[in-house]
Amino acid sequence: MRYLDLAVILAYLGGVTWFGARFHTRHKSLREYFLGGRTAPWWAICLSIVSAETSTLTIVGTPGLAFNGNLGFLQVVLGYLLARIVISVLFLPHYFRGEMFTAYELMRRRFGERIRKLTASIFLVTRALAEGVRVFAVSLVVAVVLGTGEVMSVVVITLLTLVYTLQGGMTAVIWTEVMQMSLYLIGAALSFFLILAKIPGGWAHVVTVASAAHKFALFDFHFAPTMAFFAQPYTFWAGILGGCLLTTATHGTDQLMVQWLLSARNEVQSRTALLASWLIIAFQFTLFLLIGVLLFVFYGDMRLPQPAHIDRIYPAFLWDNLPAGLSGLMIAAILAAAMANLSAALNALSSTTVVDLLHAKSGEGHDAHSVKLARLSTVAWAGILMAIGYASRFSRSVLEAGLKIASVPLGALLGVFLLGVLTRRTGERAAMAGVVAGLAAILYIYYRTPVAFTWYVLIGAGVTFGVGWGVSLLGGKAFSS
Repeated sequence: MRYLDLAVILAYLGGVTWFGARFHTRHKSLREYFLGGRTAPWWAICLSIVSAETSTLTIVGTPGLAFNGNLGFLQVVLGYLLARIVISVLFLPHYFRGEMFTAYELMRRRFGERIRKLTASIFLVTRALAEGVRVFAVSLVVAVVLGTGEVMSVVVITLLTLVYTLQGGMTAVIWTEVMQMSLYLIGAALSFFLILAKIPGGWAHVVTVASAAHKFALFDFHFAPTMAFFAQPYTFWAGILGGCLLTTATHGTDQLMVQWLLSARNEVQSRTALLASWLIIAFQFTLFLLIGVLLFVFYGDMRLPQPAHIDRIYPAFLWDNLPAGLSGLMIAAILAAAMANLSAALNALSSTTVVDLLHAKSGEGHDAHSVKLARLSTVAWAGILMAIGYASRFSRSVLEAGLKIASVPLGALLGVFLLGVLTRRTGERAAMAGVVAGLAAILYIYYRTPVAFTWYVLIGAGVTFGVGWGVSLLGGKAFSS
């Protein structure tokens, strides 16, 4: 046992839990519990968006993509920028007309109560599944450090995160994410140089070896309308279109991300936080991909066998090769990302459950009861995520597994939101028909074709929008607003 490293990790876990719990207050309304009273500055929300968007999946999964492949994933990141521009133009003006707590209140305002419940339910099911994969990613790290089974590591991290999320609400989530994201970005930058220092010949040698293995390849412009082409997730066309639509769906219709936009003081600050977050996202993915390239060169030079699970390669290197104390700090940085994302997910799942399904209200004497429901819902979702996290241990790649699960319903959600903001004729029945058709199309593609996940949102959104709009045109007044 490496007691100094373990002491650093335990000190971090206790410290962040204490820090988050310091925001404990008697929340008087859902506005305070779920939106932090809309008092956070734009830069804090920007860092929270980054933290929620990347998390442990990025840290343990992205280096593995470059280790086995190249820098092609950055093509998807370019699509992330286009998505932020689309969201700023299409969705933000609607979200700041009146006070909203969740994205699905926009659906109720535009179509009706049934479509609100349908879209909220889709979010709850799929976000829980995707978040379960992220929870499992934590167990990979803890297993490397402690050699324990997955169950205990998932339970400990979830319960510690629950403590400060339950007590501090959105305010605790925002400020702990700011602290945790700063830690794991600094840790990642430090680990880059530490890995580089262990490679004889330095960066020049890395460039020579990695270039020969085509590790720095970035763009793939080939286009061929065949099934083999659509099975490739990291081409320029799949990256730009898939990355754009995936992020438009996640940041524009998924409550996990929309909650940050709604927590801003006004629309201008929300837009600033969203656009600025891309700069950090681009830097972050580039950094972790380059770490994967360094590990490829290091393992090749040392003739080391790679781990059976490629997602273990980065945390395993940190634990096995860095000096005592420093490796513990790097592992703590990874745990920071996990806890930050988990706290955001608990808040998003709880807010959607309480506001959209249970119809809790704020004001007129409802506040105390609504906040109590919010806390009970947070506890319930923590238990559900622990169960899903344990069941996710058979995933081949945690990063791709999380993105794939999230992409299945997001096309339908994006399609129905686009129907809401771009059309006036479409009614609730037509919108519901579109959602059902979009989900059916993607489920068929998911189970029956080799089409890559980067195309799921494009196809799902297209089918949902097309069917919904077509039904409203052909179905007469019964299907129109």
